[in-house]
Amino acid sequence: MQLNSYLIFKGHAEAAFNFYAKCLGGKIVMLMRFKDAPDSGDMPAECLEQVMHVRLEVGDQALMASDNHPSMPYDGIRGCSISIAIDTAAEAERLYNALKENGSVTMPLQKTFWAEQFAMLVDQFGVSWMINFENREQAA
Repeated sequence: MQLNSYLIFKGHAEAAFNFYAKCLGGKIVMLMRFKDAPDSGDMPAECLEQVMHVRLEVGDQALMASDNHPSMPYDGIRGCSISIAIDTAAEAERLYNALKENGSVTMPLQKTFWAEQFAMLVDQFGVSWMINFENREQAA
């Protein structure tokens, strides 16, 4: 079994996933647009270039998304966070600095009672992230 997160954007899934590929060092392995669907004739013309499905692979992990279908209500991405377990303090700092670009910091990268470094932020696309470096070697 593989458990993946799936995000819904309002017209900027492609820009978000290009940004995430750069930040996370991943690769977009699939991108389909609404115009690629056999039944896209009922889609408004301004939506045809939007993303119907995108898949970003980072190592053996995947993050997926689409743009919101215009017939569906959209309330933003709320009530969840993408949590990333980082292997080094340097990588935690690099990723924190990359993801916070044009976003907002909820909790700056800092030492906590459970982690060597932990941060929470909302990126420029409205996605909440948690970055966690536990430094398990030091804890053992």
